[in-house]
Amino acid sequence: MLTSELVFIPSPGAGHLPPTLELAKLLLNHDQRLSVTIIITNFSVGPKHATETQPSVPRLRFIDIPCDESTMALISPTTFLSAFVEHHKPHVSDIVRGITESDTARLAGFVVDMFCVDMIDVANEFGVPTYTYFTSAASSLGLMFYLLAKRDDEGFDVTELKNSETELAVPGFVNPVSAKFLPGVLFDKEGGSKWFLDITTRFRESKGILVNTFQDLETHSLENLLSSSPDIPLVFPVGPIVNLENKKTDDKTDEITRWLNEQPDSSVVFLCFGSMGGFDEEQVKEMAVAIERSGHRFLWSLRRPPPKGKMEFPNDYDNFEEVLPKGFLERTSSVGKVIGWAPQTVVLSHPSVGGFVSHCGWNSTLESIWFGVPVATWPLYAEQQLNAFQLVVELGIATEIKMDYRMSRKEGGDNEVILVTTEEIEGGIRKLMSDEEMRKKVKDMKEKSRYALVEGGSSLASIGNFIDHVMNATI
Repeated sequence: MLTSELVFIPSPGAGHLPPTLELAKLLLNHDQRLSVTIIITNFSVGPKHATETQPSVPRLRFIDIPCDESTMALISPTTFLSAFVEHHKPHVSDIVRGITESDTARLAGFVVDMFCVDMIDVANEFGVPTYTYFTSAASSLGLMFYLLAKRDDEGFDVTELKNSETELAVPGFVNPVSAKFLPGVLFDKEGGSKWFLDITTRFRESKGILVNTFQDLETHSLENLLSSSPDIPLVFPVGPIVNLENKKTDDKTDEITRWLNEQPDSSVVFLCFGSMGGFDEEQVKEMAVAIERSGHRFLWSLRRPPPKGKMEFPNDYDNFEEVLPKGFLERTSSVGKVIGWAPQTVVLSHPSVGGFVSHCGWNSTLESIWFGVPVATWPLYAEQQLNAFQLVVELGIATEIKMDYRMSRKEGGDNEVILVTTEEIEGGIRKLMSDEEMRKKVKDMKEKSRYALVEGGSSLASIGNFIDHVMNATI
């Protein structure tokens, strides 16, 4: 059977390939007429996504573009992603040319990650439409269009809001949004802010934008996107897309699961900060004291931060005692466990876990909702402060540790070190584990998240609408 082929191009970041894979699987399960090729780009500072480790799914294939010296030469603090995408255009073009020469598939279009929208140029070469996959919240998408319009129509310079608490009336948010919750890249005067808004301009060239969210979670934001400017393409809310099958079995995971099995239901605080979540020794000590004082059982994913100024990911400690307060491990051995890398979905799905201290990355946010685990927000970078604001202020399904925290890295143009105090952390953990009204709201949202993707659900209907659009679209 001749299938309609979609070419997916995810960003190389750890938070982008998994939701891309899950979206592809959703589409393939929904319609037998589709096939998908995911083109995977790599850079050596992050974990590799080798094709042989990906699952075997009918009508789905992976093509790796390996990282080489010419790719590594592109790395810079502000222009890396745009140069990275430009560098890979010829490679993608060659791969797609091979698809067009196939007698088993008709090239139907591109689905490109939000940071890869310059690949629209390649899709145009082949005369097929492009759809953008926005792997964050609809509220973040609305903010980008709002700031783009203010820049283009009013000459507004968002970088001037750095270190400001100016409040903005952002469409899609019920409450005014303080500048301190905006993504740090928007304050970067060295090119990052311009790049961020320029990619939003290219969103407008898409035939549609797939957003990893669902109607009941972001009703106000989605209504705004669907009813606002004609410059905004069709929006398809297709979430929550979470990687439920990434539950690999190994010795570390088995050890963690055994420990969780011994804990009472909803008693454990899980602390985990994503692929970039590493703190310096002073902050780790504040965290340890707060955890111990709180008196709650805990599972703590503690990882070593990369050296200052290096574009590397955190890694595991050889010995936790080198960074934790003296005697901490012994004193807490009966109620807590300190680990390195965490199998996050395994942990969040376990009935003993009652709270999640999180960096509020969007994938982690959706996973916490899917499993009904309330969150204490401690954002680090990117749009995580905005996600925290939405969870705490807009939705009331999370509590705050420090919503405006930013990592001590060059984001927005400074390297100021912010220390979150023992008192702030302890207070956040105590509220996380005791707020029954918040816990009830999270459980309710859990049910709504699951209904969105079953027969009659809003996201399943949106997936069907997207596929109909693909089958009938012209460039």
